[in-house]
Amino acid sequence: MNKIKKSFSGNQIADLVVLLVLSSLVVWYFFDAHTASTHVLNLILILPLTGLILVLCLIQFVRQGFRRLPEEEEVEPVTSVLPVIGIFVMYTLTLPWLGFDVGTGIFIAVFLWFNGERRWPWIIGYAVCFASIVSLFFAAMLPYPMPMLVFPS
Repeated sequence: MNKIKKSFSGNQIADLVVLLVLSSLVVWYFFDAHTASTHVLNLILILPLTGLILVLCLIQFVRQGFRRLPEEEEVEPVTSVLPVIGIFVMYTLTLPWLGFDVGTGIFIAVFLWFNGERRWPWIIGYAVCFASIVSLFFAAMLPYPMPMLVFPS
């Protein structure tokens, strides 16, 4: 009996759709910026960046098209994602009390432990470093105060 050979797997189709959406958003942003102002200073960064992103999307699009289908796809059950969604919901709900800095550190530590990391020095070190860098970055970049417990907002 002849098997009908699939040309694309489900993951490849999803990847291609993401690339298509990303390319469309980049083109839309370029035309929006072009509509706002055609001055050279407005487009001096946007035009090369748009071209670069479109070329990268095209390269990845072609690579996806020629990628061989895996013999057997491993499908991760949806139930394995639900605890991560629960952890993220708890993270967002506790941000006003814990602050962005402490909440992010706890979220990262719990997420690492949930994903199998059991070395406590690595969990604590990575959570503290990542939460500190991200909190300081967002506190400096955002024009409004963020809820912080340790760092100044």
